[in-house]
Amino acid sequence: MHAVGGGWLEERDGIKILHLTGSHYEMGYQHGMLLKNETQQNLRAYLYNSPVPYEDLLDMWNETKPYIPDEYIQEMQGLADGAGISMEEVAAAYMAVLRGAMGCFGVAAWGPATEDGRLYHARSFDLPMDIQDPVSGKYVHENSVLIVRNPENGYASLSPSVAGSMHGGGGINEQGMALGTQTCWSNDQTLRGTPVLFRVQMVLDHAATAEEAFTFLLSNSTLGWNFILSDAKVPVGYAVEVTANHSYVGTFDNLVESTHPFWSLDHMVRRTNFFIDPATAATQRPYYDPSGIRGFVRIFTENDIFFVVWRSYKAMSELFEQHWGTLTFNSTMALMRKGYRGDTDFLLKMLIILTEGTSFNRAWNMWVACPETGDMVVSFAERNTIAFDTPCHYVNLYQLLHEEPPP
Repeated sequence: MHAVGGGWLEERDGIKILHLTGSHYEMGYQHGMLLKNETQQNLRAYLYNSPVPYEDLLDMWNETKPYIPDEYIQEMQGLADGAGISMEEVAAAYMAVLRGAMGCFGVAAWGPATEDGRLYHARSFDLPMDIQDPVSGKYVHENSVLIVRNPENGYASLSPSVAGSMHGGGGINEQGMALGTQTCWSNDQTLRGTPVLFRVQMVLDHAATAEEAFTFLLSNSTLGWNFILSDAKVPVGYAVEVTANHSYVGTFDNLVESTHPFWSLDHMVRRTNFFIDPATAATQRPYYDPSGIRGFVRIFTENDIFFVVWRSYKAMSELFEQHWGTLTFNSTMALMRKGYRGDTDFLLKMLIILTEGTSFNRAWNMWVACPETGDMVVSFAERNTIAFDTPCHYVNLYQLLHEEPPP
């Protein structure tokens, strides 16, 4: 174990667990110091592989910075100071992440959809497996870490992530909230708002109810994103879609969830990289239905990716539908891994192979949580192995919070 201030780093069963506590600056500093080499490698990799020039990334940062809460700017400064890099580099790297080719899939199930009625929230965090540091040769996903966060002015949370990042696009907090985000490309976008990287952290740090989370997710929106948001206290899960000027919030019985070719699953919500609400979908694609032979042909005639995304959504949805009413903590993780590999859909498996070098079904981490109990099972990608084929690790938020730092 290594300790800095109130934070410390431990390794358990081959995974790094980073404990952060205190002010936002202190948490950032602990993160940067305890994972100094890994943070330098990852931020350097993001910048080296970014399709956006460095100066343009800084322009993006300067345009969006006025909308970012000061506590997170302080945390970034702490990260920079701890890791021995400039705040400018951290800011540019965070903007590069926003312009990256993220995939991801999320699902929540509760009540009659699960065997015991408890809410289970699952997420796959997908990015290309070739984002490599030009100096060390390390890939970003090799520097994975489980972040246990205990801010002095917010709620404690647990998030599978990578070094240098506040979170991995989601997680759970001590108030029984769970969140996962998916990139959802849209023509309705602006930089004059709060980037999703910070809105996700605002939910984990400050939301105790879905209504409080909606405030963070829907206000000052920038680019196209969707979210699966869960509140285990009710229990209930929501699908949330946002662009700069449009938004949708609904649970399983909202009629939007059954708009053909999509279909609702009782007491379940799920999302991947397309919008389902017709208003937000219109900002993304000139047609609504991504399925069928027309969708398949568009892959070749228009270089259109939405049939590929649809195929994954369809396969995952059918798999969960088949096991509706019997879902458990462990079986949900097993289904995530099975479906994401394409084991139930031959065409999907072929598409996964053909999309090598993209984020499609390339899980950097994959997790299932029971926010009510604080339990989480997570797998992390290894150098050449996607997370659906790596070992599972079991942790509990509340047990981790009761651990003491080394003397």
